[in-house]
Amino acid sequence: MTRAAIVGHSFGGTLAVYFARDYPETTAVLALENPIGLEDYRSVIPPQPIETLFKTEMAQTPQSYHAFMAAFFVGWPDIAQYYVDIFSRVLLSPEYPRWARASALIYEMMFEEPNRQEYPLLKMPVLLIIGQSDRSVFFRRYASPEAIKPLGNWPDLGRQTAKDLPDGKLVEIAGAGHVSHVEKPDEFQAALDAFLAARF
Repeated sequence: MTRAAIVGHSFGGTLAVYFARDYPETTAVLALENPIGLEDYRSVIPPQPIETLFKTEMAQTPQSYHAFMAAFFVGWPDIAQYYVDIFSRVLLSPEYPRWARASALIYEMMFEEPNRQEYPLLKMPVLLIIGQSDRSVFFRRYASPEAIKPLGNWPDLGRQTAKDLPDGKLVEIAGAGHVSHVEKPDEFQAALDAFLAARF
């Protein structure tokens, strides 16, 4: 049987965890970069109807998307503006309502399905990469700044989650936010390469 190294970032990390849990015979190793699901937003943020999430996506502008993306980076690398430029063009498409609906459904899953409880079940080697300047909190717009103060401490989330992994390795990348592979590509790649080289 073919086995693979499964790599996931952010919401892709959520999906990678579920894949590894459901298909351990396929997942040789798992690498996660700032995966969503390490904390339960429901503890302080009220649930939002899918139509509210959809309306939020439909109200997006290039400016609001720029502000959204800025929360994920320590600075503003060129590729961040590239992402905003792409999204600005997507907004002009007659297909954008379908895009917005899909985004709303993804956010609904992110809110309703934190998956920290799955980590002790991951028996394969797991690399957890955490950008140490990440303070992102999805759904922050739906709660007061005071309410969300306990959330978004990614360095602590990484350290606590690493303790849950039967065979885990934590790599902390200083000076990077939610997107280490963009902001610190050499450090990210070195960590991933070393992890894979030790297990293949």
